[in-house]
Amino acid sequence: MKKIILSLAFVGFLWSCSPTQTATKQNDVAVTIDLVNVKDDKVMVTVTPPTFTNETATFHFPKTVPGTYSEDDYGRFIENVKAYDAKGNALKVAKTDENSYSISDATKLAKITYLVNDTFDTEGGAGFGESEDVFSPAGTNINAGVNFMLNTHGFIGYFKGKEETPYKLTVTHPENLVGVSAMTDADPSATSDVFLMPKYANLVEMPIMYSKPDFTSFMVDDMEIIISVYSPTGKYTAKQITPNMENMMKAQKRFLGPINSTKKYAILLYLSDMAAKDAKGFGALEHPTSTTVVMPEMMGLEMLQEQLKDVVSHEFFHIVTPLTIHSNEIQYFDFNNPQMSEHLWMYEGVTEYFANLFQVNQGLIDESEFFERIAGKIAQSRQMNDNMSFTKMSKNVLNAPYKDQYLNVYQKGALIAMCMDIIIRENSNGQKGILNLMQELAKEYGTKKAFKDEELFAKITELTYPAVGEFLTQHVAGETPIPYEQFFAKMGVTEASIEVAGNPFLKGQTQPYITVNPSTKEIMILPEIELNAFMTTLGLKNNDTLLAFNGKEYNLDNIYDLIMASMNWKDGDAMNVKIKRDGKEQTIKGKVVMPKEKQDGYQSTDDSKKTIREAWLRG
Repeated sequence: MKKIILSLAFVGFLWSCSPTQTATKQNDVAVTIDLVNVKDDKVMVTVTPPTFTNETATFHFPKTVPGTYSEDDYGRFIENVKAYDAKGNALKVAKTDENSYSISDATKLAKITYLVNDTFDTEGGAGFGESEDVFSPAGTNINAGVNFMLNTHGFIGYFKGKEETPYKLTVTHPENLVGVSAMTDADPSATSDVFLMPKYANLVEMPIMYSKPDFTSFMVDDMEIIISVYSPTGKYTAKQITPNMENMMKAQKRFLGPINSTKKYAILLYLSDMAAKDAKGFGALEHPTSTTVVMPEMMGLEMLQEQLKDVVSHEFFHIVTPLTIHSNEIQYFDFNNPQMSEHLWMYEGVTEYFANLFQVNQGLIDESEFFERIAGKIAQSRQMNDNMSFTKMSKNVLNAPYKDQYLNVYQKGALIAMCMDIIIRENSNGQKGILNLMQELAKEYGTKKAFKDEELFAKITELTYPAVGEFLTQHVAGETPIPYEQFFAKMGVTEASIEVAGNPFLKGQTQPYITVNPSTKEIMILPEIELNAFMTTLGLKNNDTLLAFNGKEYNLDNIYDLIMASMNWKDGDAMNVKIKRDGKEQTIKGKVVMPKEKQDGYQSTDDSKKTIREAWLRG
């Protein structure tokens, strides 16, 4: 999973068995989702169960799903659950908890029906504090006749004890909407899709997005990539998105080499309308053969492409881990009583490290940008609990105080992977790195063979060097902070002061240049703050009221839009600002000069280490 707040990366973990489709057996679970007769923004689902020999059956909706690391209780979006026998007589249904229903006379059970509400309509905002919001890429959308985001775990439940039963999913839909998925439709008609999956765990890893046809496909070696785009105003199309995505994914495949776990991969991109009641949690959620992505449509194309490069590359690298390399906790995931693995440093950390390393390796970014990203991760990781055992945090990530440290899997988790990479490069004289280790682990395990949590460190040490095992014991299982400078020194890299791009309205991540007048909702420049280059170049002053930029008016109600818009501005862009100064309105015209900020960073300084450094970054 990867979350984005404004322009910042937050953030998925994967699943297990290969989702090969099988023929439907007689004793399957047949599910029908009706996207045609939508009433009150709710969708009807009908479930035909397998045969029961017990008098009571339990029907669950997921409490949590792989990749989210949160208890979202998808049962709270379900209502009016009913059960019937073959003659249409109602059977007794009792709700036993938020996600579970007990059905009496289960030997007579012939059908269950219920209504599903979508999650996008319930989202309050993109902040980390809204824990009750379902992260949008893991959520659902019901927009009758326009768009349906079917993260299937939000629509389909499972019977206790029947998790291994095959599923037959039928989706009836308007003829003008096309469902894009990594699954293969077994129904040739234009208004009904049929998907056959071997068990519930495979089905819920297969999201489907229904919208007016806007998709492209291309090949990466022998892997078919499908990109489907929903843009509410039509601002963006799959054709616009595809060239950059194709270049990126081909670069990823070159970087990965022989690791390949799927022949078909679907990217479902939902662009949210920020002016409407719509998705607010931006980022992506990975699945073994799919990625669901939610981004704001108001983003400029260049920024959207940059965000997609980082977010989708992260999700795609999950085909390495945990899709191919994973523990028993993931192989046998319990949707209602999840047991978490100790190794988020690998599932998320190695994945996030690869998402950055491959870009410098393949020439998509330069060395300085790579070090800038790493410096940012170090700074952010040190704002978390740097003394907490990473394996202990991972194992208990659903509970306090560990869940508050979850964000560190994308910061310190990636840095753990980097340090392991450096140790392996140093001990192999640059000939091997952490990618080689992951390739060896993939051979050892693979998609259908899980490892035991407590045995992984010994296996890694066996495949690499004692120094790697010592590092894992001291800095990952242990509570000793990582001395990053010592690891950088091995590669001829030292600390340095670097210049990075800033934002016109925010210094660093915490210090705003602007405020809001609560009585008028007007945006104002703070009275005593030192103005940045953007403001001084345009001639703005402290206490100026900012009314409009390039003809668009802003205030408290759409200040988020202003921040988003500012991320698309570039040096030299024409800019006119309508302001109010000393009670009088005026318009200032000029050119954009984006502010620059100094921060601690890293750079290459020791040429005697150039060979091993090149092997690390470009080997």
